Amino acid sequence: MTRVLRIATRASPLARWQAERVATLLGEACEVVAVESLGDRVQDRPIHELGGQGVFVKEVQAAVQRGDADLAVHSAKDLPSGPSPGGLVLACVPERADVRDCLVGATLDDLAPGAVVATGSVRRRAQLAALRPDLAFVELRGNMATRLAKVPPGGAVVAAAAALQRLGWADRISQLLDPEVMLPQVAQGALAVECRVDDADAVARLSRIEDPEVRRCVDAERAFLDRLGGGCDLPVGALATVLGDGRLCLEGMLADPVPARVVAEGDDPASLGHAVADALLAGAGAAAPPSSDGAP
Repeated sequence: MTRVLRIATRASPLARWQAERVATLLGEACEVVAVESLGDRVQDRPIHELGGQGVFVKEVQAAVQRGDADLAVHSAKDLPSGPSPGGLVLACVPERADVRDCLVGATLDDLAPGAVVATGSVRRRAQLAALRPDLAFVELRGNMATRLAKVPPGGAVVAAAAALQRLGWADRISQLLDPEVMLPQVAQGALAVECRVDDADAVARLSRIEDPEVRRCVDAERAFLDRLGGGCDLPVGALATVLGDGRLCLEGMLADPVPARVVAEGDDPASLGHAVADALLAGAGAAAPPSSDGAP
């Protein structure tokens, strides 16, 4: 008899949707194991004050490490950029939805001078402030329903478009922000599934739902972030795409304090991510043209 896989996930509606989506992709009935994370328990402090990336995944990972679950399903953007913790492996990145950020409430053009935008992301604030220095910002925490209930009068909330689309709330989106306007968070829109490295059965079953192109893009973006050594506390964004010849194109952004961008092409995800990060750290800025050898 085939083992029923137990999927550890956060208890939020979006996290449960993601776990159930992985079960659907696997084509088998799975048991969902809901876990409360530090980020879920502490709602009155910005994410970067709680430790940045990792506050939504550590307890979920621990459930798999203890053997209380077989898989951990995450929003890939919540997963720290380094290697998985002891005994775990990032077994698959199955798919990616819309990578873009969006506004709920007013559009950029409709935001009056001094309008309030709610977001807990330093990345989003840095890019919006560069576009509209007149805007005011307030912190925003909570699940998606809580966030959407906090649209400031005449203002807007910034969210990941994929989250609203997955929850069936795409009609709440007032404006999609293309990457040219706002570069998304590393791995935004993607799912990430971990399991125990010695669980050969789970590794094999997850390998069947891996999307190789999405995995290469996510690996490049995560390598970029890992090289910078940051997470939710660093105003960075990145987006990789697969070109027609199979090479990767990676655009990275670092706000220090003004957002600067670097674009490069390459074959190896890790090398490309490191090259783009190194160029930004060296102050190459947004004017650097794409390269054909993986270096900016």
